[in-house]
Amino acid sequence: MLVHTALDRAAQVARHWAGSGCPVVIHADSTIPAATFDAFQADLAGHDNILFVAPRHRCEWGTWGIVGATIDASERMLAAFPDVTHVYLASGSCLPLRPVPELNAYLAARPHTDFIESATIADVDWSKGGFDNERFTLRFPFSFKRQRFLFDRFVEVQRRLGLSRPLPDGLVPHLGSQWWCLTRATLTNILEDSRREEYEQFFQNVWIPDESYFQTLARKHTWRIESRSLTLAKFDFQGKPHTFYDDHLQLLRRSDCFVARKIWPQADRLYSSLLSNDPAVTKNAEPNPGKIDRLFAQAAERRVRGRPGLYMQSRFPRHDRENGRSCGPYSVFEGFSDLFENFESWLSKTTGCRVHGHLYGPVRAEFAGGEDVANGCLSDSATLRDYNPCAFLTNLTWATRGERQCFMFGPADNQYPTAFMVGDPHAQISVITGAWAIGLFRAQMTSEDVRKEAARLQRIEQGHVKTLRATWAKARIRIWSLAEFVEAPMDRLQEVLDEISGRGARRLTEAPRLRDLTGFGQFLQELKNDGMNLHVAGDFPAGYDPAPLIPDQHRRFVVK
Repeated sequence: MLVHTALDRAAQVARHWAGSGCPVVIHADSTIPAATFDAFQADLAGHDNILFVAPRHRCEWGTWGIVGATIDASERMLAAFPDVTHVYLASGSCLPLRPVPELNAYLAARPHTDFIESATIADVDWSKGGFDNERFTLRFPFSFKRQRFLFDRFVEVQRRLGLSRPLPDGLVPHLGSQWWCLTRATLTNILEDSRREEYEQFFQNVWIPDESYFQTLARKHTWRIESRSLTLAKFDFQGKPHTFYDDHLQLLRRSDCFVARKIWPQADRLYSSLLSNDPAVTKNAEPNPGKIDRLFAQAAERRVRGRPGLYMQSRFPRHDRENGRSCGPYSVFEGFSDLFENFESWLSKTTGCRVHGHLYGPVRAEFAGGEDVANGCLSDSATLRDYNPCAFLTNLTWATRGERQCFMFGPADNQYPTAFMVGDPHAQISVITGAWAIGLFRAQMTSEDVRKEAARLQRIEQGHVKTLRATWAKARIRIWSLAEFVEAPMDRLQEVLDEISGRGARRLTEAPRLRDLTGFGQFLQELKNDGMNLHVAGDFPAGYDPAPLIPDQHRRFVVK
């Protein structure tokens, strides 16, 4: 056992191993204060089959000290306990998951098998930090954690100068988990190898040698290798070990592994439940950590990518690195409420969706039903909304996930979220350009004011449409001019609603009420006569007055 912290738990586990008939050799990190170490030794003094290694090494991550400590402990084990057939390497935070007699029986049935993860560099995909072959060909005399600046600079110098050291003759580097179980014969051959001094000198300058020293030399001396560990050790996307807590009890049992690391020292339930040799829990099953791999893969995926459309203070993503800009589909209607009377009510009744007014209106956010506060405690205050307009939309869709949101938009609204919506695959944007002119047509304004306002809104809409037609757009976008839309409004509406409700949706049987456009064509002509060409509305003849909508009662078919 390699111990460096939580000595009370390490002593508890050591007593369990020793009480089950397994001799234990413990190496305690040299950084442990002498008084603490003496108390640790005294706590285990009553067990004749528990020994300690002296002198103690400094076991710093990524350095030779861990291997040196393991070698010294292995030599002490083989010398003091001649009946030992297998040596199992564990840490002070490791915990047996199954009865020790079951592990003994498993190893007795495989007397010549070494259980150590050992794969060539080309066959592993879990090595972190940017070093593969270089961890063997470069030198690493500085600590990665304590002397990071010197570590990085020395690596950079070696690369620039093209420095590289040769591997010992006949040595093929292998990598794998530090936690292994070797037969006495294999471990003895490694320790008594005639070239051991040469190998140790080489690996003392290898990066993270505890993942390569025994993994490489076991290949030279083994009778038979099972390239896997009997210890369950899971790592996150950064290569750091997962810590197991009390609520992982059933998960650990499902793995069928014999030992697990890394256990939280305060996991009282795990220690009290698993430190038992009760034959009733004997499984006689093959260790299979793959049973829980899917859960860890999902956890890693959520940790790295997050949930679609969820933004948290703890891990706010970089721009365009989020896992989906919003959590679900939503629809944006531009110009429809100008062209149709009570369009929001009609759309809500037709689709069953929650339909808001102009969420980005200049005065307030017009929530459905005239509410002052929406789901997620979103206020209708324009000031609060405009502090972060995009977050306002993502918060709304997250707080109402499972229910499609629809809202109106126009050139008089806050245009900031346009690019956000255009780049969102969840957005469905339907635009009737120039429809806002209907509001000017109906307003009681002087011709001069109408002309200025029309010019301002047209400039805004032109920029808006240009963004909608960007090559990087990911939203589902439809754009019609006002003249184009009123030629066949029911067909256009059906096209939009089919996407919201699904292609199997029935044909519209109730039409929204078209606003009275009598004289609208002449209004556009008068704007032209005054020097304002409102071209975004399309070619709207001066004498053209659209008729009220009559929905088709039957589908049309072409018969050949």
